[in-house]
Amino acid sequence: MNNEFHINQLNRLLEKYHELRSSSQYNDLSDKPKIDRQSLITSSIAAIHRISGENSTYSKEIIKIQQLNPHLHTHTSDVLGVVSSLKDDIENGYLRTLVEIIHSNVFSDFLEMSTHLNETGYKDAAAVLAGSTLENHLKQLASKNGITLIDAKGNAKKASNINIELTKADVYEKLDNKNVTAWLDLRNKAAHGNYDEYNSEQVKLFITSIQDFITRHKA
Repeated sequence: MNNEFHINQLNRLLEKYHELRSSSQYNDLSDKPKIDRQSLITSSIAAIHRISGENSTYSKEIIKIQQLNPHLHTHTSDVLGVVSSLKDDIENGYLRTLVEIIHSNVFSDFLEMSTHLNETGYKDAAAVLAGSTLENHLKQLASKNGITLIDAKGNAKKASNINIELTKADVYEKLDNKNVTAWLDLRNKAAHGNYDEYNSEQVKLFITSIQDFITRHKA
C-alpha cells in the first residue's frame, strides 16, 4: 500500500471539511451549499471504498451510517469521522486490506504454477503465465493508486504505459521501472513465439523477480 499517497488523499478531504466548517454554524454543514457538501461526501465515500476495499469495516460503517441517517446533513460529520479513522489507522500501520491479501495469495499461486511449468520443461508457458501475472498486478496497482486503465481514445492502456505512469506517480522507483520494462520484454518474446531468445534460467530469474516485486508493492 502506498501509505503516503492515501494519507494525502484523506488529508485533503479533512482539510476541505474543516475549511467549510470554519465558516459554518453547524458540524453537519447544513447551512452550506448542498453542492459543496455533496461533493465532499461523494469524494470521501469513494476514497474509503478505494483505499480500504468495499468489504472493509470502514466501508460497512459508511453503509450503516447512510442507512441510519439517509439525509445528507445528518451523515456528513459521521462520514468524515470514518475518513479520519481510516487515516489514523493507515498512519499507525494497522491497515492491510482484504484485497491486498487476496491479490497476494492469487498471484503467488500463479507464480508457483509458473515455477512448476519451468522446472518440468515448459519454459515458454511459464514465461507467458508469469508475464500475465505481472501485467495484472500492474493494473491492480494502477487502480489502487487512482490511475485509469483507459487512455484518452477509450482504449485499454498497454502494460508499458501503465509502468511509466506508476513511476511518475511515485508508486515505485525508476530502478523498478527499468526492471518491469525488461520483464515485459521477456513476456512479449514468449507471447509472440520468440522462444529461442531466452532460456529456462532466465525464466527462473524472471519468476523470482516478479515475486519479489509483488511482495514489495502490494495491490
